[in-house]
Amino acid sequence: MITSLFFLVALLVGVPIGVCLCLSGIVYIFATGGTVLFQSFPMQMFAGVDSYGLIAIPLFILIGEIMNSGGITRRLVDLSMAFIGSVKGGLAYVNILANMLVSSIIGSATAQVAIMSQVMVPEMEKQGYDKTFAAGLTVYGGMLGPIIPPSVMFVVFSVLAQVAVGDMLIAGIIPGVLLTLLFFAVIALMGFIYDYPRSERRTLAQRARTIVLASPTLLIPIVIVGSILGGLANPTEAAAVGALSSALVGRYVTKEFRLNAMPAILLRSAIYSAVVLFLVAAAAVFSWLLIYGKVPQMVAAWIQTVAHDPITFLLLTNVILLVIGTVIDGIPGLIMTVPILLPIATEVYHIDPRHFGVVVVINLVLGLMTPPVGLSFFVASAVTGARPGKMFLVTLPFFLISCVALVLLSLFPSLSLALLE
Repeated sequence: MITSLFFLVALLVGVPIGVCLCLSGIVYIFATGGTVLFQSFPMQMFAGVDSYGLIAIPLFILIGEIMNSGGITRRLVDLSMAFIGSVKGGLAYVNILANMLVSSIIGSATAQVAIMSQVMVPEMEKQGYDKTFAAGLTVYGGMLGPIIPPSVMFVVFSVLAQVAVGDMLIAGIIPGVLLTLLFFAVIALMGFIYDYPRSERRTLAQRARTIVLASPTLLIPIVIVGSILGGLANPTEAAAVGALSSALVGRYVTKEFRLNAMPAILLRSAIYSAVVLFLVAAAAVFSWLLIYGKVPQMVAAWIQTVAHDPITFLLLTNVILLVIGTVIDGIPGLIMTVPILLPIATEVYHIDPRHFGVVVVINLVLGLMTPPVGLSFFVASAVTGARPGKMFLVTLPFFLISCVALVLLSLFPSLSLALLE
């Protein structure tokens, strides 16, 4: 109780989540009188990041930075517009499709929202869309970032769950495509009701020219995802090749990437990577102390009195994680919940850890779009000036359809595991 109270107070006063986890561990050791555990404290932190798979994280982050600097995002948007054509609500479809293409490179919801809000919202405003709707739609498009590979959250889950990183990345492909199609269905329905404007009409020659100019940018996701699916490279190697590919495309195809920008890009990538890896190290200590204190066993005993089968357990987990995700960012949420819930899911209910990982990650990502915090809405608000609360209300159908997708994924494990069988 003392440890829990300290953790909540520290979190509420704004102490970074990684520091909260470490300090809470120290408080727990003092409160239980097990000062001998201090001898293992630094070793547990080191063990948490002593994993080859974690090298993929800074490489995926580097890919996103190079891509943004090299103008590749703009080309992917143009490519999406060439395919969609001039249908009713065309630019709304383009927003989601472009986000799906970009998510196969960036892998971070908040980073993707920040980048795509700058690109898509002004363009949608020009064509007559409400700015609040445009910003909110971009937020839900950004939800695809941590689901479609590469995904920093899947890499972190893989390390926490001791699951192959490649398996987790592949498990996110079908759920990501499913969410995209469901978002398309919502846009079609809302476009019929609210009479969305049509996209700018383009001739066949204009579309062909756009496709030819923008197609080389697809080499990046093809190299990353294709090499993993084809067994040619593990995720870390694929990320390294993807970083090189993005630099070459930005330098020689879009011709917007400058080598003198590389020091700043590397610095930003290093800072963000350090934050993520420190969280993983803190999680290792936190998990170690949870196991020492037999917390998973106590939680398992309570859950078994409520959930009598795997489906009930997953639905209960959905509710718990959605609440947690409303106030805590994705990676810290993983770090806090996976060490407790994963042993219960695998050992008590015999749920495949890869399927459980997909459900957990989508849950926590959806929390980024859920009040009272809704971090992604605040990111979009900072970029566009739209009000976060109004964004949530205007795009409520997308939240509801995301919940439907989450239930479907919980009920049908094959949606996550089909490409792995």
